[in-house]
Amino acid sequence: MDEIKEVYEKLGGIISKDDFTRKVEEKVEQMSGLCDTRTAAMLVAHDLGVSDNGETQLQKIADINPNCNNVKFIAKIMSVFPAKEFNRNDGTIGRVANIIVADETGSIRLTLWDERADLIKTGEVEIGQNYQIAGYVKEGYSGIEVNIGNNGVFCESDEKVEARIESQQIEDIKNGMGDINIRARILDISDIRTFNKKDGGTGKVANVLIGDRTGKIRVTLWDEMADLTKDLELDDSVEIINGYARENNFNQQVEMQIGNRSSIRKIEEEIEFREEFTPVSDIIPGESYSIAGQVSGIGEIREFNRDDGTVNMVSNIYVSDDTGRIRVALWGDHALLVDQLDIDMSVEIIDGYARSGFNDEIELSAGNRTKIMVR
Repeated sequence: MDEIKEVYEKLGGIISKDDFTRKVEEKVEQMSGLCDTRTAAMLVAHDLGVSDNGETQLQKIADINPNCNNVKFIAKIMSVFPAKEFNRNDGTIGRVANIIVADETGSIRLTLWDERADLIKTGEVEIGQNYQIAGYVKEGYSGIEVNIGNNGVFCESDEKVEARIESQQIEDIKNGMGDINIRARILDISDIRTFNKKDGGTGKVANVLIGDRTGKIRVTLWDEMADLTKDLELDDSVEIINGYARENNFNQQVEMQIGNRSSIRKIEEEIEFREEFTPVSDIIPGESYSIAGQVSGIGEIREFNRDDGTVNMVSNIYVSDDTGRIRVALWGDHALLVDQLDIDMSVEIIDGYARSGFNDEIELSAGNRTKIMVR
């Protein structure tokens, strides 16, 4: 097929010869024999973004907008999400998967359908690969995305791509925000917990606390994402892609959520973080605070019965700094710390929750989200 070879040589290696030949055959079949092989080859080349004179007509991600129809570009794979199956109205089973790709101008979500989604299931698509992409633009769940069906183009490219993903800082995260990309340091990791879902199934959830130079925020990971905490360690730097923010109903603090449309991975970048301690005199009820000071009072451990019949523990200490003195209620295993403390020991209470206690005295509550450091 010399006519295919002639057209293929204009592509500059952006697709393999076998893949190009297969696409030409599919194009001939699609056109029901209304075009010859050479015309089909030229149509496929055009779909790949190559003009008749051999120039590649590629776009940058920053130029993709809702008014675009079909787009063609080269980008780097940044995140890969698991493929899923679904039932179509005609009774057949479809497959769909999502990935995040980026070039030097920005990032965008790709939705892969059926045979393209199978590439995710087989592990052929990996983070860091560069791909030639052609598909159609539509409004997706979290903004514009590029959809790639069996007639689209999704093939590995030898062209180098400098990828860039816009990242927010923690201080800029507000309740209700979606599509949050952020780089931060791991400050704390919780155990994975299981719970019963309304549909009778079992779910999993875990929390990590992350920080950057502007602040810190708690991140909740659901179901399969919760298992990723097993590979994380304190002080790891991570990148979160496509998280969303919502307010915790208990303490009204904004937290990040990571579900099956999000990803979290370790990165090599060193993320700066420094804990900010609040003077005792500035604490008001209804907020979380970190304080540093000296132990100025120690109470005894008390046990009590919860409403569910289980037994819990609580003890109290007082912590003083240059501005004042505050009572700290230590709950659960934290209560046992009183056996290790002495007056004038230096202590840090990280993320205690301030509330009005006995006689409207402001106190800090140190629960399972609080970290206590004895110096």
